[in-house]
Amino acid sequence: MKRALSVLDKLGAVGAILAAAAAPCCFPMLAAVGTALGLTILQPWLGYLDYAIQGFVILSAIGCVFAFRQHRQVWPLGIGLASAATVFFAFHISYHVALIYAALAGLAVAAIWNIVAKHRSRPGCAPIALQSIITCPQCGHQKQETMPTDACLYFHECPKCHATLRPKPGDCCVFCSYGSVKCPPMQSAAGCRAP
Repeated sequence: MKRALSVLDKLGAVGAILAAAAAPCCFPMLAAVGTALGLTILQPWLGYLDYAIQGFVILSAIGCVFAFRQHRQVWPLGIGLASAATVFFAFHISYHVALIYAALAGLAVAAIWNIVAKHRSRPGCAPIALQSIITCPQCGHQKQETMPTDACLYFHECPKCHATLRPKPGDCCVFCSYGSVKCPPMQSAAGCRAP
């Protein structure tokens, strides 16, 4: 459901532009695009294309709101809502084709900005910690150790009681079993998954 809501602004912007391109008499600057895409087939429904444009603009505005809830950046929301309001102003209050062109461009800019903002708001890979405190299960002695970045440590001797520590079943190394931080390969595998 979240994924479907996150594409509404893109679907609305593209749909509004394509619907406008399908009406070459009303939007001559988009006529070449409509002809190249074969949208002239929609000519029998030319009277309904204005409603289609407005419907897609509403979808785009709703999508901008949902995108804002994900990344919390106000500028793409403002551009999207202002562009949607401009389309309705141009259709219902004072018809100006230039306003509609500008508003459609604004919806496209808002949709692209939402994509960029969403990718930037995702948590990236956490920095890999190279220090871990190993606690000996025999005597409780703790010592900070530097972990290797390219290998796992299978054996570790406690400096106090001289017990040889080995990984627990299911763990790859002594840091994963007895350390305060898991080894770098495990941190990389856990920290860089896509959300």
